[in-house]
Amino acid sequence: MTQSTRRQWDAGRFFQTLNYFETIPVISWLQKMVSGSTPPPPPHPQAGVLFDFSQPDRDLSQTWGALDDVVMGGVSASSLQLQEGAAVFTGDVSTANSGGFASVRTRNFEPPLNLWGYSGIELRVKGDGQRYKFLIRDEDTWDSVGYSYSFDTIADEWISVPIPFTQLIPVFRAKTVANARPLNTAQIRSFQVMLSKFEYDGALNPHFKPGTFRLLLGAIATQ
Repeated sequence: MTQSTRRQWDAGRFFQTLNYFETIPVISWLQKMVSGSTPPPPPHPQAGVLFDFSQPDRDLSQTWGALDDVVMGGVSASSLQLQEGAAVFTGDVSTANSGGFASVRTRNFEPPLNLWGYSGIELRVKGDGQRYKFLIRDEDTWDSVGYSYSFDTIADEWISVPIPFTQLIPVFRAKTVANARPLNTAQIRSFQVMLSKFEYDGALNPHFKPGTFRLLLGAIATQ
């Protein structure tokens, strides 16, 4: 079976994704009424570190969840799990059904994370040689503009990835947004890590390979 063929879409995983990120208002309201579910609080920087995945201080599944191309009819699947002293973003990315991306994203922080006064974010990662994206959003709506930064990895080697706020690219569904306002660093709502076959505006990711992928996240820190 080739990557371009049609494959069965998983409607159950689609609704599970929307439910986790509370994008269905009625279901979200009922869930909060019954279970008392609340959005995750923002991480508190400890010596500049927002997430230290070698020593997590919270339940990972309460903050981070998979957001794959199943939301647009695709069949890619990913997860984020604690292994080897890191958070391992792994899965299978497929271009079937016109898909081609897998990602993990935080639920919206409540209240928002205030990073005013910092110059950027720094990731500590060990990848597989592919190019990934890190996205930040400052709005609490589901399908808002994301501020994106692409970074290359070196297979099986830990590297630090500095991400200056001034170099973030405003995008909406992988298309750049002309004349977008700068990221509001005083009101960060979510983070997202993505592997996509697309770069921006229809250009292809030059290092993308469909199939199994693996990215270890050691830490997310401020600069």
